[in-house]
Amino acid sequence: MLAVSAALAPLRPETASGERHQQGNLIASLDGSLSPLQLPRKKLAPVALHLTGALQTEDGSALPRVTRLEFALPSQGALDTRGLPTCSPRRLRYASTEQAIASCGPALVGRGRLDAQIVLPDQPPFALRARLLAFNARIDGRPAVVVHGYAPHPATIAVLRFRIGRSEGGLGTRLIGRLPRALGPWPRVARFEMRLSRRFSYQGKPRSYLRASCPLPPALTAGFFPLARVGFELAGGGRVAATIVRGCRAR
Repeated sequence: MLAVSAALAPLRPETASGERHQQGNLIASLDGSLSPLQLPRKKLAPVALHLTGALQTEDGSALPRVTRLEFALPSQGALDTRGLPTCSPRRLRYASTEQAIASCGPALVGRGRLDAQIVLPDQPPFALRARLLAFNARIDGRPAVVVHGYAPHPATIAVLRFRIGRSEGGLGTRLIGRLPRALGPWPRVARFEMRLSRRFSYQGKPRSYLRASCPLPPALTAGFFPLARVGFELAGGGRVAATIVRGCRAR
């Protein structure tokens, strides 16, 4: 992932520079890339995925509370967790970023940042900027991702659990996380960045947390595919999502 600043700063009305989708007053945007772009046609090869997403209101009003986040990843990719250590959410509950890495570093699969709005009664919203760490995990015996968020000013910690399942509509794996009301101001997500990538070894063989291919017909050397989708479910039942399509080169 990225090395990021954790300073408190005014929230800017920016979106990701990729695709945008508007639902009423809400605008969701998503940008991203897969590297490397040149991939085998039939075999899966190690890759890194970088995503930048945002949620904003058209009129600049306060963001609604997000109750559920969903990320869908490309169907020609796979998550490989065999032999990769796991991290329990309990080990992250009271940890700073440095403490989380010290406790669960072997399970680390991603880094990023989050900008969120803090909304208090009778006060204008202000910004919270947090560093994000993603860890390989198991929840109820099934593969999962645990995301640890930490902001030093004001000191805030959040631990989000994302269950891994199958997606539809041209995408494969999906990560589903529910944001309980106990998280307080955190669910008012404004902007996030996340880069997923991890190389490791198991039984003496090199492995990669993320792998992908470029399954094009022999006559083609380049093509396009749905790379990712982000969906925000909101308090009150609303939903807004954005999908991005990107290219790959077959070798």
